[in-house]
Amino acid sequence: MNQRALPICHVFDLGDLSQAGSHVVVAARSDELEALARWAGVDTVRAFTAGVELRRTSQNRFAFEAELSADIVQSCVATLEPVSTHIARHLARELHYVPHSHADGGELTLAAGNDDVPEEINNLDYDLAGPLLEEFVLAIDPYPRKEGATFESPKEHAETPESPFAMLKSLKQGS
Repeated sequence: MNQRALPICHVFDLGDLSQAGSHVVVAARSDELEALARWAGVDTVRAFTAGVELRRTSQNRFAFEAELSADIVQSCVATLEPVSTHIARHLARELHYVPHSHADGGELTLAAGNDDVPEEINNLDYDLAGPLLEEFVLAIDPYPRKEGATFESPKEHAETPESPFAMLKSLKQGS
């Protein structure tokens, strides 16, 4: 992900993290809430906060746990009326610091669909907002529907209009 494209950035230096760990609050300011709404494709983001617990589990491994809370407004897919939604998610990741980059000729090995594999990072300056934004956008309902709203399809006409080719049919029968 390109960090400049993300609406929120909260960099934390994992190198300074002690064994006791640290608690960090990531909260979006009003200008970031507007940018977050545009980025996520929703009408409004009213609130976006997360409490992040960071712990050093070994020399080059870190535990990341967070409680994410957000309030958004979207348009109902049936009525286009505003739909308010509260998002609350818990997320946990294990981060593994690997100082070398795969881009400089190292071989990249991908784990097939295993969420238990630590996320490899090649920089101790870690953007805490990255995983929060990822979880946030995955939690958004792509088809929000206001409670009780139903989609009414257009009523079909009782009379079917005459086909423009009906005249050709009558000409063919006349010959």
